[in-house]
Amino acid sequence: MTRLLTLLAAAFLLIAGPVAAQDDGYGKQKAVYHINFDGITGTTYRSALGNVQNHINAVGAGNIEIAVVMHGDGLGLLMAAKDDDGLQTRIGGLKGQNVRFLICENTLTARDIALDDLYDAWDEDIVPSGVAELSKLQQDGYTYIKP
Repeated sequence: MTRLLTLLAAAFLLIAGPVAAQDDGYGKQKAVYHINFDGITGTTYRSALGNVQNHINAVGAGNIEIAVVMHGDGLGLLMAAKDDDGLQTRIGGLKGQNVRFLICENTLTARDIALDDLYDAWDEDIVPSGVAELSKLQQDGYTYIKP
């Protein structure tokens, strides 16, 4: 009986959550998160990804488009995730909510980083220039966020 009540409560939250987010007056949003810092232990990266999840929770997954642009030391996020189950879970959860993780080709080339060195990275995730992508997305109406 307790398990049934727990499942019903979870189902209610899944249904009520997006409705509550819409009632907060946020409306539809587009945001780009800029990651170009070294997370060293992964804590800083987890915090940044927590910001992304909190944003989705507040606005509602159906009301937001999010891109995470990584360049320079920011590629450390996907490098650290190769050996960090917690980062893998957060990244996978965000990708499951249609968050795009965009990788700077200039950084890959300059630092001789292969896609195999990065967690869950694909050719379609690569953009020619991280900073140019940030500018393009802002021109396309994305709000710039530096966690």
